[in-house]
Amino acid sequence: MTISVSAPKRIGFFTRLLDDVTPAERYRLAVEQIIKAEELGFESAWVAQHHFHESEGGLPSPLVFLSHVAALTSRIRIGTGIITLPLEDALRVAEDTAVLDLLSGGRLEVGVGTGGTASSFTAFGLVSDERRELFDQKLQLIIEAWSGKDLGSVENHLYPPAPHLLDRLWQATFSASGGERAGRAGDGLMLSRTQPRDAAAAQAPLDEVQNPIIDAYLQALPEGAQPRILASRTLFVADDRAEALRLAEAGLRRILPHFERQGHVFESNHVESLIAATDSHVGTVEDVVASLSQDTSLERVTDISFQVHSIDPPHEHILRSLELTASEVAPRLGWKAAPTPTSALQGEK
Repeated sequence: MTISVSAPKRIGFFTRLLDDVTPAERYRLAVEQIIKAEELGFESAWVAQHHFHESEGGLPSPLVFLSHVAALTSRIRIGTGIITLPLEDALRVAEDTAVLDLLSGGRLEVGVGTGGTASSFTAFGLVSDERRELFDQKLQLIIEAWSGKDLGSVENHLYPPAPHLLDRLWQATFSASGGERAGRAGDGLMLSRTQPRDAAAAQAPLDEVQNPIIDAYLQALPEGAQPRILASRTLFVADDRAEALRLAEAGLRRILPHFERQGHVFESNHVESLIAATDSHVGTVEDVVASLSQDTSLERVTDISFQVHSIDPPHEHILRSLELTASEVAPRLGWKAAPTPTSALQGEK
């Protein structure tokens, strides 16, 4: 059964910190991109957490980074996509998110997941195969802390209190069972920009893979709960198609081994095949409007976050892509990137 979501789309920007520069310059460029996204009317900005591996994400401390972003922006919502929860101290996550939300004026969105490479778990003295159990335990403790429950004794309660963050919690997943868990909890659902396919359906379009996750989520939502579904998509828009394809080929070839390890199947090494196999949307405004229009799962989400990863073009091309997305792509698809008052999005009780 297919269930539709009628809520209006909110457009976000997801930045990965992967420029071929020093760490400090990576962070500076990412902040500049988020500031630009706010100026253009994007409603949210998201960052991912990756430990140790600078080629995957370059940001082990997303809440520290977002606190800096919060001080330099005023309207755009800031979110984690995701915090790798099994590797974190749950009470510190609860405390740090509570403080950051206050400092940002109530703009924080908290996305969590089981993620992380096996070697990262080893470094933290943990076992990767136990990630689901660790995630469940730590998420429950964060929820109890945000809810104001006793923490170890009747004398211990989260300070500052943050019950409102319960309405801004998101769970990332690749599976229908994960969608059901997020829905049953009444949390937001986070869908990835791409994900591996089963061998029997190696060429299945991304919406064919993700629509069942959306179905499971919506069917599990408690009665009266408002759905929150965020789909991330790789989008790189340029004024010239040839230039867009040139940059896409360079970026995708760099990351090809990573995709192959994840189970992606490439019919050829031609740039068009690489774009299709990585679920990317690349080209001129007309090109990406046409390809995004074919993704039926985007009709059913409440939020869309666009990122240039895995294309990873130079900084100036990212800024131009943001401009074209806000001024032309989003409006043509009926998703106008326009400033929205922060109070309208906070959802605080």
